[in-house]
Amino acid sequence: MVPPPLPAITTLTAEVRLTYVLQHFWAAYVDVPAVRIGYSAIQPQIEVAAVAHGFFAAAAPYPSEPHWREWNEQRLPFFFDDNRQLPLLELLPASRARINTDIISAAFYLLSGWQEFFSAERDQHGRFPYAASVQARYGFVAVPVVNYYFDILKTAVEHVTGQTLHPRRWAGGAAWASFITHDIDNLRNAWKQPAKAALRRGNLPEFGRQLWRHFTQKDAWDNLELVQQTVAIYGAKSTFFFLPEHRKAANGTPNADYSLNSVRADIGALNAAGAEIQLHASLGTATNLNQLTQEAMVKMRSEPTDVPGIRFHYLQWEPRITPELLGDLAFTYDSTLGFAEHYGFRNSYCLPFNPFNFQRGQPGNFLEIPLNVMDATLHHPRYLQLAPDEILPALTPMFQEIERFRGVCTVLWHNENFDPANQHNGPVQFRAIMEYLRGRNVAFVNGQDILLRHELVRGER
Repeated sequence: MVPPPLPAITTLTAEVRLTYVLQHFWAAYVDVPAVRIGYSAIQPQIEVAAVAHGFFAAAAPYPSEPHWREWNEQRLPFFFDDNRQLPLLELLPASRARINTDIISAAFYLLSGWQEFFSAERDQHGRFPYAASVQARYGFVAVPVVNYYFDILKTAVEHVTGQTLHPRRWAGGAAWASFITHDIDNLRNAWKQPAKAALRRGNLPEFGRQLWRHFTQKDAWDNLELVQQTVAIYGAKSTFFFLPEHRKAANGTPNADYSLNSVRADIGALNAAGAEIQLHASLGTATNLNQLTQEAMVKMRSEPTDVPGIRFHYLQWEPRITPELLGDLAFTYDSTLGFAEHYGFRNSYCLPFNPFNFQRGQPGNFLEIPLNVMDATLHHPRYLQLAPDEILPALTPMFQEIERFRGVCTVLWHNENFDPANQHNGPVQFRAIMEYLRGRNVAFVNGQDILLRHELVRGER
């Protein structure tokens, strides 16, 4: 698909980029002392090497190939690195430090989503594809590179101020958090695939049994109570994203296989059990203000909430339009930004952040809770096709990175994949992930918890 034309954008000066990056750096740590960080022109205590380039004055999606350096036993890409012969960080006398690569520009480039805003690459669903990203090109999708950049800044601040910086902790003093979510796309169609398979094999008795079950028994995917109870076993709470639209998109791609009216009782029961209910906006809403407004109103009538959160169906997100829509409609958080094709960090950051609004030249007014792993990503004909016993070992290094930086691990597991018939990315694999998370003393949180923490942090600053 072709993206919409590039809108007019505000000039992105070095000061704008610095302010955006430091806003997130201050929020990552507790009681950061006053210290001047910046380029040499402002005579800072911590000087960041400025790269003389016009990259941010143009509209190219990709900078030059990064230079690779080591930091804390991790090999990292550094874009805008013109001082490759110099050490990464110099701790100087007189309470000064120098970072010899432009980590401010590199952090802004990754965190702001510059590449997808200026790239014309889109897949059949209108999404910026993983294959077009610098994360795929240079192989660092499962490394939160911006968090490592901040760790460099943290080390410099500690040297300059003589004070140790501590990452913010989560509820109950937990070092990291997990956000367990479910997109409710299908509730009525578990019978179709086995029925079609039986018909293709010519097994008419089995085909008849599937039809009989469909008409006489509850569908295996109509399992919302089971989903909620399974998650609760681990001391966690679920966030359910419901689709208001049951009609197919114009191109024939399905939305929900149920109507919202038909699940009002289920939503009420989930809410009473402590689950969070949010909007799963249908296909096309990521670029259509009227359609998104209508669906937000339908959702509010179904389940009023003081914390309007959202995730778009099929992870649709048009960086040139969607952030503006969310700001206009006063959504407080979104949890769409992950790659469908690969687990990891789409913006190379493992904490919630404010996406950059290029039209206004400032952070957006909603919080992004990045999506790290989706069940479909793990076993799908077009995605990773991991074997069941490969899933947790593949995800563990990413989990370790999130824990290291006191971040949030957002998991999306669709309700249909709680069906015991799914042996690939089903309930057994989900429980293995939950056992791992619980074993690492994670704080299980929902979107409201994350947003409240963010508001408290902003109040401190």
